[in-house]
Amino acid sequence: MLYERWRRIARERASELALCELSSGRRWSFAELARAAETVRAREAPLVCPQGHSAEFIMAVLQAWRAGAVLCPLEPGQPAPSFSLPPPLCRHLKTTSATTGPARAVAFTEEQLAADAENILTTMGLRPDRPNLGVISMAHSYGFSNLVLPLLLHGIPLILVPSPLPEALRSAATGQPAITLPAVPALWRAWHESGAIPPSVVLAISAGAPLSVSLERAVFETSGLKIHTFYGSTECGGIAYDATDKPRSDDACVGSPMRNVKLDRNADGCVCVFSRAAGQTYWPDPDGALGEGCFQTGDLAEFRDGVIYLRGRLSDQINVAGRKIAPAGIERVLAAHPAVTECLVFGVPSQHADRGETIVACVVVREQIAAAQLKRFLLDKLPSWQVPREWWFMNSLAANRLGKVSRAEWRRRFLGRDHA
Repeated sequence: MLYERWRRIARERASELALCELSSGRRWSFAELARAAETVRAREAPLVCPQGHSAEFIMAVLQAWRAGAVLCPLEPGQPAPSFSLPPPLCRHLKTTSATTGPARAVAFTEEQLAADAENILTTMGLRPDRPNLGVISMAHSYGFSNLVLPLLLHGIPLILVPSPLPEALRSAATGQPAITLPAVPALWRAWHESGAIPPSVVLAISAGAPLSVSLERAVFETSGLKIHTFYGSTECGGIAYDATDKPRSDDACVGSPMRNVKLDRNADGCVCVFSRAAGQTYWPDPDGALGEGCFQTGDLAEFRDGVIYLRGRLSDQINVAGRKIAPAGIERVLAAHPAVTECLVFGVPSQHADRGETIVACVVVREQIAAAQLKRFLLDKLPSWQVPREWWFMNSLAANRLGKVSRAEWRRRFLGRDHA
């Protein structure tokens, strides 16, 4: 189904530019890309695992589709899965990040992948006359859905940028009158601070981690460019998108439901996603949270006037003497202090059994300030039981390649700091 759709796109846009690999200077029209995929002998392996950030990744996808193999994109150096192939009809595996448990995969049918691409295209307004600049990983769910599938299923040209460094971005945009740029918050911040965001970017997308309102406003005030927040998940693809043309006023806002996606909340207050793009099953260990067109996230949320506001993760909730608090709420208030540049809040076991957990704040500041001053700042805005009792001042909070700061990782570091 996917390969036949690709062949139709290749015929319809035969002479138009499909793919440009800046590291080598190679370019392919849709017809040339189709010929290249069909002249190379299709891989006979039942599982194809493309890696890297090059045209070979795209070729491997087409060869897997052509051969009817199962596709499992991997990051460079990531080992191929050792478990058995997924159920019949499942032709794609996305590996999870393993930030909340053991690594596993999500199995998708061809129809579910196509539905995710359709939802993204119609919601975001991707167009063939605005090529995608490929900076993010194509192996990750975000990059595969926003770069690879739009190219192969909808004819959206892709320009592969060899590096996310500011100079590489400037060079990639040269000569392009209008481009779409999907990225993560850490990249948007680096590009903004170096003045490297190309003026030809007409559609800016941010996903993978929360985008701060302060950064969104700074980019808008400097260049007039609105960065659109995109909320999605490996298990179901796109969930919500901020399509407004002005900066948000609340960090927790992730926009409105994607086209063809319906949202609800379960008894715990977490987002439930109903979508044709939701994966078939977890593999190799199925889980009731995913299946039959529904995915139950662990994201606590509030729905207001058709807009979704994320209020933290259920698994991150801190239990303070029987009362539950989402750390994201404390972080939003603490981040408003002018001395704070970054912060992360989590709970650790209390020395007093009746208190449940103790709230810890990891803080990066731009100027020297005492914990007592930050406590007083929070006491003016939060109940006393929500104010952190432990403070850990850091030089920076290291993020992963998607710009996410792992709460679990920093909790482990805090608990092990006396042994370091």
